[in-house]
Amino acid sequence: MNTVDLAQLPLWADRAMWVLARVVGLCLAAPVFGSSVVPVRVRVAVAVLLGLALLPLAPGTVDPLSAAGVATLAGQVLIGATIGFVLWLAFQAVAYGGQLVAQTMGLGFAETIDPSGGGSSPTLGQFYLALVTLLFLAMDGHLRLVALLAESFRQLPPGAGAVPAAGLHAVAAFAGALFLGAVRVALPALTALLVVNMGFAAISRAAPSMNLFAVGFPITLCLGFMALWLSLRSLPGAFEAVLDRAWALMRALAGG
Repeated sequence: MNTVDLAQLPLWADRAMWVLARVVGLCLAAPVFGSSVVPVRVRVAVAVLLGLALLPLAPGTVDPLSAAGVATLAGQVLIGATIGFVLWLAFQAVAYGGQLVAQTMGLGFAETIDPSGGGSSPTLGQFYLALVTLLFLAMDGHLRLVALLAESFRQLPPGAGAVPAAGLHAVAAFAGALFLGAVRVALPALTALLVVNMGFAAISRAAPSMNLFAVGFPITLCLGFMALWLSLRSLPGAFEAVLDRAWALMRALAGG
């Protein structure tokens, strides 16, 4: 009959603390694991299960009750949150691209005139975000993220330091590239809508008395939906290009 060595319990508790800190930091910022539409109990259960699965990878070399242990604990949360935040930026680039298309085709007009401030992001941005979430899961991105988290414990174990200043600067630079990814996502639909608006400009010069607001708004809306439908074929490629840069940065942050 196997017996439990009580002397090993502090060591396992020490390891569990470092693992859960990094996993919780990731789940707080990652778009799939930390999504607000997922119930809190499910997110907590996922974090605990990931922590138990990654428990053998974390060394227990730092006293959690010391000042160095508190600093290490904060560093683990920062590492996980930084990795998840980079992935969140890649998803938000696509959502912002959908917002640009919505503003161009007139779907964002209700938020412009709403005195209460509208709401969260426009509906089209949420639609794009749902599509890329399904693409991310179909490409086994969640499994790749867990594998990256496991590799981070080998390359950047607890006590070896947190995210360096150069890594934080790279995250800020990647956030600046968010606009480039948004334009890449929205460019096909924006180009088509630009041609439509140029046509309306020519009509307004030829017939100044015509009420283009009453005539052009439904036409722009209908043609915008057609352009959106045709441009959805380019969405996986644009999202994959943004995601590749995110994976490269996340591997660098994880010590790879």
